[in-house]
Amino acid sequence: MLLCLIVALPFIASLCAAFLSSRSRNIATWLAGSVAMASTLLAASLYREVADGEVVRFVASWAPQYGLEFNLRMDGFAWMFTMLVSGMGVLVVLYARYYMSAADPVPRFFAFLLAFMGSMLGVVLSGHLIQLVIFWELTSLSSFMLIAYWYHREDARRGARMSLIVTVSGGFALLLGVLVLGRITGSYDLDTVLSSGEVIRSHPQYALALVLVLLGVFT
Repeated sequence: MLLCLIVALPFIASLCAAFLSSRSRNIATWLAGSVAMASTLLAASLYREVADGEVVRFVASWAPQYGLEFNLRMDGFAWMFTMLVSGMGVLVVLYARYYMSAADPVPRFFAFLLAFMGSMLGVVLSGHLIQLVIFWELTSLSSFMLIAYWYHREDARRGARMSLIVTVSGGFALLLGVLVLGRITGSYDLDTVLSSGEVIRSHPQYALALVLVLLGVFT
């Protein structure tokens, strides 16, 4: 359940921030900072389990007749990046509070930032490859909104368009790579894929899968 909260809290707070008045600078800051800190503390509370080599999981079936489920997993590697994403979120909120102009609609910025943070946490903690790609594309959308935050500036709009084209293209390459991996291993479950290293490396389509995944990663 803690894994679900770590991912869900930023998205919930993002929706709340989106409905705040543009003048609610302090409320938006406290909301974003508290959620980022909460995700950090929740992740920190799982340190003992992952340090002992345990993989923490959360699985919720939402369309069992089609074999669809919401699958989160945290091992030591995922824990490290969860702490990095949420911890940096706290610092960015603190910095943005004093960096943003008084004339800027700060709640809108924090709504985009929290959506980006939640998407990144979803990528880090996904236990299913297709789910991972979906969160990956959410990072593309939310980063586009962040870059275009000052939409009245031509350079911001141009940078946002370029970012969206690059990241969405990379996400498409990643999806193709994931589909190839699923075909090789017969599963999109991350545990199955991680335990099938020899099978993947010995398969004729290994090079194709590697190139496609790396294209996605590099973007």
